[in-house]
Amino acid sequence: MRLLFLGDVMGRAGRGAVADALPRLRVEWRLDFVVVNGENATGGAGLSVAHARGLLEAGADVLTLGDHAFDQKDMLDFAGTEPRIIRPLNFSKAAPGRGARVFEAPGGRRVLVAQALGQVFMKRPFDDPFSALDGVLRNAPLGGAVQAALVDIHCEATSEKMAVGHFCDGRASVVVGTHTHVPTADATILSGGTAYLTDAGMCGDYDSVIGMDKAEPLRRFVTGMPKARFEPATGAATLSGLFVETDDATGKAVRVAMVRQGGRLAASGPD
Repeated sequence: MRLLFLGDVMGRAGRGAVADALPRLRVEWRLDFVVVNGENATGGAGLSVAHARGLLEAGADVLTLGDHAFDQKDMLDFAGTEPRIIRPLNFSKAAPGRGARVFEAPGGRRVLVAQALGQVFMKRPFDDPFSALDGVLRNAPLGGAVQAALVDIHCEATSEKMAVGHFCDGRASVVVGTHTHVPTADATILSGGTAYLTDAGMCGDYDSVIGMDKAEPLRRFVTGMPKARFEPATGAATLSGLFVETDDATGKAVRVAMVRQGGRLAASGPD
């Protein structure tokens, strides 16, 4: 199975990049299933219903969220009624929606998508991501209940993301980090057959400070004083993420490639 994961969609520039490139990439790369992290797609903070629908119409099969899952209040109702929205497993127990779900891919194949939030350096104490993921992976074993499983680990610390990767090795097809908006260069297949990338980066304008227009973040770093709201940068966006090909019989990864398309970053993708 050919899977594509796209990192945090950042504002209008990121939404535009996905809308422009994803339909073409689905055809050119013969993609079977696409997961997009959309939690910063609306003004850099959360995901509105209208923008969620736009990303789904552009070709995303599933949208994951993150710590900003419900910054846009209309997502509170939408997440509970739209099965293609996945919010973090270890968010508040009162949160609507689900943190993991099995979806159908072409040919009747089944794909598990799950997301968890990290605990290290996060602004609020979320529940343990390891136990949350463990239960989900036990109930959907690779090569049995599902032909592929993708875990989006949304957290600050690279060490915590790596730990989750090794914890899920052999039980998930893909573990990919999100949240920091900075793409890492460590795409690999772990010893147990799980494709891993510490952070997918963002789909947004990299002439920025993690996707925000440079002026206000620079002012705050230099002076320590806020003057205006953060606003997403609106220049040419790079589509950033991870391509993974899996073996349907085992669910293990057989090929992995970092994805950079358009914008300022050097291009990369599957051969």
